[in-house]
Amino acid sequence: MAVAALAVLAVPATGCGIRTTSVPVDAGAAPSRVPCNVAEAATPATGVPVRAFLVCGSQLEPVDRRSPQPEDKASGDPVRTASALLAQLLAEPSDAERQAGFTTAVRAPLKVAGGRAGDPAGTLRLSRQPEDLAPAALSQLVCTFAESSAGAGGHTVLLAGPGAYPPKRYRCTTELRERPESAPPTAPAPTPAG
Repeated sequence: MAVAALAVLAVPATGCGIRTTSVPVDAGAAPSRVPCNVAEAATPATGVPVRAFLVCGSQLEPVDRRSPQPEDKASGDPVRTASALLAQLLAEPSDAERQAGFTTAVRAPLKVAGGRAGDPAGTLRLSRQPEDLAPAALSQLVCTFAESSAGAGGHTVLLAGPGAYPPKRYRCTTELRERPESAPPTAPAPTPAG
Protein backbone atom coordinates (compact mmCIF):
# COMPACT_ATOMS: atom_id res chain seq x y z
CA MET A 1 0.00 0.00 0.00
CA ALA A 2 2.81 2.37 0.95
CA VAL A 3 4.61 1.55 -2.32
CA ALA A 4 1.50 2.40 -4.35
CA ALA A 5 1.16 5.75 -2.54
CA LEU A 6 4.80 6.58 -3.26
CA ALA A 7 4.33 5.70 -6.93
CA VAL A 8 1.32 8.04 -7.17
CA LEU A 9 3.27 10.88 -5.51
CA ALA A 10 6.26 10.35 -7.79
CA VAL A 11 4.25 10.82 -11.00
CA PRO A 12 3.59 14.59 -10.62
CA ALA A 13 7.23 15.17 -9.71
CA THR A 14 8.52 13.80 -13.02
CA GLY A 15 7.87 16.99 -15.01
CA CYS A 16 5.38 19.44 -16.36
CA GLY A 17 5.25 18.15 -19.93
CA ILE A 18 7.80 20.58 -21.40
CA ARG A 19 10.79 18.91 -22.97
CA THR A 20 14.24 20.37 -22.46
CA THR A 21 16.24 21.48 -25.47
CA SER A 22 19.93 21.99 -26.08
CA VAL A 23 19.20 25.02 -28.31
CA PRO A 24 19.27 28.32 -26.38
CA VAL A 25 15.96 30.13 -26.58
CA ASP A 26 15.70 33.87 -25.99
CA ALA A 27 12.09 34.62 -25.20
CA GLY A 28 12.86 38.17 -24.06
CA ALA A 29 12.38 39.67 -20.63
CA ALA A 30 9.85 38.14 -18.30
CA PRO A 31 6.50 39.86 -18.66
CA SER A 32 5.75 42.41 -15.96
CA ARG A 33 2.37 42.41 -14.29
CA VAL A 34 2.53 46.17 -13.74
CA PRO A 35 3.50 48.32 -16.73
CA CYS A 36 4.09 51.55 -14.68
CA ASN A 37 3.72 53.55 -17.87
CA VAL A 38 0.92 55.98 -18.69
CA ALA A 39 0.19 56.74 -22.33
CA GLU A 40 0.92 60.33 -23.38
CA ALA A 41 -2.63 60.74 -24.67
CA ALA A 42 -3.88 60.16 -21.11
CA THR A 43 -2.16 63.35 -19.87
CA PRO A 44 -4.37 66.46 -20.14
CA ALA A 45 -3.08 69.09 -22.58
CA THR A 46 -4.03 72.12 -20.47
CA GLY A 47 -2.34 73.46 -17.34
CA VAL A 48 1.25 73.68 -16.13
CA PRO A 49 3.34 70.50 -16.59
CA VAL A 50 4.40 69.00 -13.26
CA ARG A 51 6.05 65.74 -12.25
CA ALA A 52 4.83 63.75 -9.26
CA PHE A 53 6.30 60.53 -7.86
CA LEU A 54 3.70 57.81 -7.30
CA VAL A 55 4.03 54.25 -6.02
CA CYS A 56 4.03 51.57 -8.70
CA GLY A 57 5.18 47.98 -8.31
CA SER A 58 6.61 48.79 -4.82
CA GLN A 59 8.82 51.54 -6.29
CA LEU A 60 8.49 55.28 -6.86
CA GLU A 61 7.98 56.21 -10.49
CA PRO A 62 7.57 59.71 -11.94
CA VAL A 63 4.26 60.62 -13.57
CA ASP A 64 3.85 63.69 -15.77
CA ARG A 65 0.68 65.60 -14.95
CA ARG A 66 -0.82 69.05 -15.50
CA SER A 67 -1.53 71.44 -12.65
CA PRO A 68 -4.38 73.95 -13.05
CA GLN A 69 -2.27 76.59 -11.28
CA PRO A 70 -1.39 79.49 -13.62
CA GLU A 71 2.20 79.35 -14.77
CA ASP A 72 3.08 82.88 -13.63
CA LYS A 73 2.05 81.99 -10.08
CA ALA A 74 3.69 78.56 -10.02
CA SER A 75 7.15 79.60 -11.14
CA GLY A 76 9.55 81.25 -8.76
CA ASP A 77 7.62 80.53 -5.54
CA PRO A 78 8.71 77.28 -3.87
CA VAL A 79 5.74 77.23 -1.49
CA ARG A 80 3.20 77.62 -4.34
CA THR A 81 5.03 74.93 -6.29
CA ALA A 82 5.06 72.60 -3.27
CA SER A 83 1.33 73.24 -2.67
CA ALA A 84 0.50 72.41 -6.29
CA LEU A 85 2.62 69.26 -6.11
CA LEU A 86 1.06 68.21 -2.81
CA ALA A 87 -2.39 68.57 -4.40
CA GLN A 88 -1.23 66.19 -7.14
CA LEU A 89 -0.03 63.62 -4.58
CA LEU A 90 -3.27 63.87 -2.58
CA ALA A 91 -5.41 63.36 -5.69
CA GLU A 92 -6.49 59.85 -6.55
CA PRO A 93 -4.65 58.46 -9.58
CA SER A 94 -6.52 58.83 -12.88
CA ASP A 95 -8.09 55.79 -14.54
CA ALA A 96 -5.10 55.51 -16.89
CA GLU A 97 -2.66 55.72 -13.97
CA ARG A 98 -4.62 53.13 -11.97
CA GLN A 99 -4.64 50.75 -14.94
CA ALA A 100 -0.88 51.21 -15.23
CA GLY A 101 -0.52 50.22 -11.56
CA PHE A 102 0.01 53.61 -9.89
CA THR A 103 -1.18 54.43 -6.36
CA THR A 104 -0.46 57.16 -3.82
CA ALA A 105 0.30 56.75 -0.12
CA VAL A 106 -0.13 60.48 0.63
CA ARG A 107 -3.34 61.10 2.57
CA ALA A 108 -5.28 64.18 3.70
CA PRO A 109 -5.34 66.20 5.83
CA LEU A 110 -1.92 67.51 4.88
CA LYS A 111 -0.78 71.03 3.98
CA VAL A 112 2.53 72.69 3.21
CA ALA A 113 3.71 76.20 4.11
CA GLY A 114 6.92 78.15 4.07
CA GLY A 115 9.50 78.18 6.82
CA ARG A 116 9.27 80.31 9.93
CA ALA A 117 11.72 82.81 11.41
CA GLY A 118 15.06 81.12 12.03
CA ASP A 119 14.54 78.40 9.40
CA PRO A 120 17.06 78.15 6.54
CA ALA A 121 15.92 79.63 3.23
CA GLY A 122 13.84 77.19 1.20
CA THR A 123 12.38 75.34 4.20
CA LEU A 124 8.94 73.81 3.72
CA ARG A 125 6.86 73.06 6.79
CA LEU A 126 4.19 70.34 6.64
CA SER A 127 1.05 70.36 8.79
CA ARG A 128 2.21 67.00 10.19
CA GLN A 129 5.64 65.94 11.43
CA PRO A 130 7.45 64.25 8.48
CA GLU A 131 8.44 61.26 10.65
CA ASP A 132 4.75 60.69 11.52
CA LEU A 133 3.83 60.07 7.87
CA ALA A 134 3.82 56.60 6.34
CA PRO A 135 7.32 55.93 4.92
CA ALA A 136 6.04 55.61 1.34
CA ALA A 137 4.10 58.88 1.67
CA LEU A 138 7.17 60.72 2.99
CA SER A 139 9.27 59.21 0.19
CA GLN A 140 6.75 60.47 -2.38
CA LEU A 141 6.85 63.97 -0.88
CA VAL A 142 10.64 64.03 -0.67
CA CYS A 143 11.21 62.94 -4.27
CA THR A 144 8.39 65.06 -5.71
CA PHE A 145 9.56 68.22 -3.92
CA ALA A 146 13.30 67.55 -4.31
CA GLU A 147 13.03 67.04 -8.07
CA SER A 148 11.15 70.33 -8.56
CA SER A 149 11.79 74.04 -8.07
CA ALA A 150 10.51 73.57 -4.49
CA GLY A 151 13.64 71.58 -3.69
CA ALA A 152 16.85 72.78 -2.08
CA GLY A 153 19.14 71.56 -4.89
CA GLY A 154 21.13 68.37 -5.23
CA HIS A 155 18.01 66.15 -5.17
CA THR A 156 17.18 67.39 -1.64
CA VAL A 157 14.39 69.26 0.12
CA LEU A 158 14.33 71.00 3.52
CA LEU A 159 11.32 69.72 5.46
CA ALA A 160 9.93 70.21 8.94
CA GLY A 161 6.62 69.81 10.69
CA PRO A 162 4.41 72.21 12.62
CA GLY A 163 6.35 71.85 15.88
CA ALA A 164 9.49 73.55 17.11
CA TYR A 165 11.77 70.89 15.64
CA PRO A 166 14.39 72.18 13.22
CA PRO A 167 14.09 71.24 9.54
CA LYS A 168 16.08 68.39 8.06
CA ARG A 169 17.52 67.98 4.59
CA TYR A 170 15.85 64.95 2.97
CA ARG A 171 17.50 63.38 -0.08
CA CYS A 172 15.77 61.59 -2.97
CA THR A 173 18.15 58.78 -3.91
CA THR A 174 17.96 55.88 -6.34
CA GLU A 175 17.73 53.54 -3.35
CA LEU A 176 14.77 55.48 -1.94
CA ARG A 177 12.95 55.36 -5.28
CA GLU A 178 13.54 51.60 -5.40
CA ARG A 179 12.47 51.06 -1.77
CA PRO A 180 10.04 53.85 -0.76
CA GLU A 181 9.03 51.94 2.38
CA SER A 182 12.46 52.70 3.85
CA ALA A 183 13.18 55.96 5.69
CA PRO A 184 14.47 58.74 3.43
CA PRO A 185 18.10 59.68 4.13
CA THR A 186 18.43 62.92 6.09
CA ALA A 187 21.09 65.42 7.06
CA PRO A 188 20.93 68.43 9.39
CA ALA A 189 19.66 71.57 7.66
CA PRO A 190 22.19 74.38 7.28
CA THR A 191 22.13 77.01 10.01
CA PRO A 192 20.93 80.33 8.61
CA ALA A 193 23.58 83.03 8.58
CA GLY A 194 22.77 85.45 11.30
